[in-house]
Amino acid sequence: MATAAPSIPKGTRDFSPQEMIRRNYIFGTVRTVFEKYGYLPIETPAMENLSTLLGKYGEEGDRLLFKILNSGDFMAATTDAERLEGHSGRLTGKISEKGLRYDLTVPFARYVVMHRKDLAFPFKRYQVQPVWRADRPQKGRYREFYQCDVDVIGSDSLLNEVELVQIIDEVFTRLNIRVLIRLNNRKILSGIADYLGYPERFMDITVAIDKLDKVGVEGVEEELAARGLPKEAVTRLGNVLNIKGNAREKLAGMKALLTSENGIRGVEEMEKVFGYLDELGIKEEVDFDLTLARGLNYYTGTIFEVKAKEVAIGSICGGGRYDNLTGIFGLDGVSGVGISFGADRVFDVLEAMQGFPEGLAATTSVLLINFGGEEEKFGLKVLEQLRMAGISAELYPDVDKIKKQMKYADQKGIPYVVLIGENERQSGMLTVKEMKSGAQESLTVRDLVLKF
Repeated sequence: MATAAPSIPKGTRDFSPQEMIRRNYIFGTVRTVFEKYGYLPIETPAMENLSTLLGKYGEEGDRLLFKILNSGDFMAATTDAERLEGHSGRLTGKISEKGLRYDLTVPFARYVVMHRKDLAFPFKRYQVQPVWRADRPQKGRYREFYQCDVDVIGSDSLLNEVELVQIIDEVFTRLNIRVLIRLNNRKILSGIADYLGYPERFMDITVAIDKLDKVGVEGVEEELAARGLPKEAVTRLGNVLNIKGNAREKLAGMKALLTSENGIRGVEEMEKVFGYLDELGIKEEVDFDLTLARGLNYYTGTIFEVKAKEVAIGSICGGGRYDNLTGIFGLDGVSGVGISFGADRVFDVLEAMQGFPEGLAATTSVLLINFGGEEEKFGLKVLEQLRMAGISAELYPDVDKIKKQMKYADQKGIPYVVLIGENERQSGMLTVKEMKSGAQESLTVRDLVLKF
């Protein structure tokens, strides 16, 4: 009987050694920048109690949660009537108490509440871990993917938003990815809903506005009309969407248009943030985009979204201010703000740009050819000296044809090969071959160490 070929779930991926080295280059870059700005690492479990996750991401987010069946006889807690009824929502509550985390922010809020007595506020943390979403897999969208989060909690200061823009700017400058950093404020979006006269339709209005790039002004107006907003409100929205200019000019236009206290406060917050940014040497383009909404319900202030300029792939970084996310876990009045880098999309952007540094795939710098016998023993001593000097080196483990050993070095991208035959062992002069050029030279072990 034929055995089916092994496979992995849709929306997940295996990563080869070369891909992992490139991914680690991204992770190393973001960690270096995060720590430079004073953020500390934490980790949280892959699974959380569903009571922690449900209701934090909106109706769509709840649908995309991966739920874990209870251990043992998970159907024991259900009745025949419940099973026959087939109501998946009620049944899930009986057979599943845990789920895979949807993002890193809600688990972080839970972490802060549980460990608040041990933390110094403002608490600045970063976290690099995978998350899971039961989404439809497509280009740039996976069911398992890594997020690189950086948050500060316990401070209302807009200096935190400014610092996050600096972090975005430095990360993508180091990665050589040209980006557009878009900023908005949920208070401004709330003010727009007030201006239209339908504050209770805030979500309908922001969801429609968020589609402006895809469907245009007319498309947004048609969607709002389809959602039941009267023509007068749709017409007033046109006044908002037609505000043009640079960030300062658009903010001035919004300030003149909005009437609610909340909306005006949002504009003033953005003016302050851009005022700080004007004083700094930000390299990437930063713009105010009043159509930016960000779908997560817990955002209350500044929101961020970053897109690559040279590769069309969607958002590669995003986040925002959340004023009371810890309140859902019993700790009220603690404001935070954070951003998340989508490592998988950043990887895809660098792949499309061929932007990874040359030589990144080579983890071993030197391969020692194995001739066996006394030369093998001598090679072990040379290997030890190279490694003690901090040089990544290997001795081919088998006494095999030189051609095969050279092929191994070529396949792994090892830049240098050292041949230690009888003459080299007796003279102490090693034959060093550069694989790329084919050039050879004779060096002592000390000179070989100095070469690196």
